[in-house]
Amino acid sequence: MASYMSAEAPFTVLFVCTGNICRSPIAERVTRSYLDAALGPDADCVRLGSAGTQAVVGSGVHARSAAVLTSLGGDSGGFAARQLTDDMAVAADLTLGLTRNHRRAVLKRSPRGLSRTFTVLEAADLASLIPMDAELPGATFAERCRSLVREMAAARSRRASDVRDDIPDPFGESEAFHEEVGDAIADGIVRLFSRFADLSTVPRVVPGREDQESWAYHLSRH
Repeated sequence: MASYMSAEAPFTVLFVCTGNICRSPIAERVTRSYLDAALGPDADCVRLGSAGTQAVVGSGVHARSAAVLTSLGGDSGGFAARQLTDDMAVAADLTLGLTRNHRRAVLKRSPRGLSRTFTVLEAADLASLIPMDAELPGATFAERCRSLVREMAAARSRRASDVRDDIPDPFGESEAFHEEVGDAIADGIVRLFSRFADLSTVPRVVPGREDQESWAYHLSRH
């Protein structure tokens, strides 16, 4: 049962890639760094996790990806790769694949989760289509986040999904390629979760949505 069934439950986000040692750990830990800075106390209302479709179970973040993650302001400490399970796919309020193949893999496990399953870059674009004055009901921050996800799903007909939604696998590639992938992930994360942060009633402590580019630059130079 997805956590959105309980108004008191935290808003849960699951990132999915292949091995769960490069892309999805970067996405998870950069998001945590961003939300902790942006939301203050409300950051505790968002629960993050990641998994792989063919996970290197128990492994830490790949060394080159860990270096990129550190440069982006994230922390790779204590990470252990997990295999994607049906329960994970069903329980998440928002599942974000790093490619369309990852999105498909999640939907095979949770076919009813289509309205909650996107790629990172797809979700970032869809969130930008939701007007700032859109009615997003909810007494709590987590509830309003779930309302935004529903609006993102409803906006799918306004945007085609294609190869541009895929962030490539850096495993086995050069340090420079790992950095390019990290920058692409961080850009998508900032664009997406800045929109979620707008739903918080806590005063913002990082630049608002209108300053996403400068915050992305800050992240990449952290």
